[in-house]
Amino acid sequence: MQITANDPKRKSWISVPKDCDFPIQNIPFGVFITKDDIITIGTRIGDKVIDLGALQQLGYFKGIKLSDDVFLQDTLNDFISHGRKRWREVRNRIADLFDVENTELQHHTEQVSLILFDLEEIEMLLPVDIGDYTDFYSSIVHAENAGKMFFGKDHHLTPNWKHLPICYHGRSSSVIKSGTPVRRPKGQILDENGQVIYTATRKLDFELEMGYITTDGYHLGEPIEINETEEHIFGMVLLNDWSARDIQKWETLPLGPYLSKNFATTISPWIITMDALEPFRTQGPIQEPKPLPYLQKSGKHTFDIQLSASIKTEHDVETEICRTNFKHQYWTMNQQLAHHTSNGCNLRSGDLFGSGTISAPEPSGYATLLELAWNETKPITLNDGSQRTFVQDYDMIILKGFCANDHVRIGFGECYSKVLPASK
Repeated sequence: MQITANDPKRKSWISVPKDCDFPIQNIPFGVFITKDDIITIGTRIGDKVIDLGALQQLGYFKGIKLSDDVFLQDTLNDFISHGRKRWREVRNRIADLFDVENTELQHHTEQVSLILFDLEEIEMLLPVDIGDYTDFYSSIVHAENAGKMFFGKDHHLTPNWKHLPICYHGRSSSVIKSGTPVRRPKGQILDENGQVIYTATRKLDFELEMGYITTDGYHLGEPIEINETEEHIFGMVLLNDWSARDIQKWETLPLGPYLSKNFATTISPWIITMDALEPFRTQGPIQEPKPLPYLQKSGKHTFDIQLSASIKTEHDVETEICRTNFKHQYWTMNQQLAHHTSNGCNLRSGDLFGSGTISAPEPSGYATLLELAWNETKPITLNDGSQRTFVQDYDMIILKGFCANDHVRIGFGECYSKVLPASK
């Protein structure tokens, strides 16, 4: 089925500001609550949020095989379970309805007033009920930087790193929506005197990542072949995998991160579909040695997504500290998902996968403070004159991302959280 929603010539009868992340070619999906405490599923064009539940009740999705209440629920899980064909049909229909040349809806003033909301009238919610969360370690730059800092300049990647996408199983209950404050966590650390103490982390860090949301996989015991993985990826979000580096260093061996990661993971509220990102496919890095056959896939299977991270201090001064690109990831989403299910592990609608930290080869593209300040040896100076080696209380970390070509810009909005002091 053709993706007609992506037509770069389309214009909407909803006003779209210049350089807006949400033109009519985007059509993301999210969940919001109104001032009347009504929760519904929506999309966005420009600065207007569109109530898809109301659109469905008014009959505008007639002819598309959807469950009667699919857009009246408080998560996107059911819609995601409908599969790729339905996602595409719904996006195409929305794009048609809001095309400037289409008068089917735009001249029905009363209906439009029921369907459209200003951003100030709604609050975005977590878009899916996340059953499982897996976070990968797929940036070769990040992995090499971490090894050099902790084990010396001659440190090499672990022997398995270029053979399989390494990951850990995260905590889904602490995945939070953008805008939710993060409380500085406590845990065991090894202090400068070699003593084990329980205290608030002194090395709170962000990790600039992308997340992707999957639909249902096959039954338990049935792997997803790499050429079928894209049928199971609904869309992407910005993701901040918060990390407490001192807690992480003490606890990680031998089984990996635990309390240093499970206290919070922030995601952006709008899920950008893979169909919307289709024009921005690109080649990933050359993989050497060649992966095993079940991880091999030729062609353009990553995406040119421009990413940035900023710190806004408690004095309301913002400083961009990192610019990178999703295309730098060594292991692609296809490979990650194929490996994840290769042992028969099943997927469920709404599962979240983190790409892993997305560090670029140049130092300005390092996607953590651990790397940017090189383990506290090179403090970075912010626009208000203050310096950072790790995140301080009342700092806000802001992640942004977008794709752009000569015709259209597709963005993710923002993913942000402010850090609050540790509990007493």
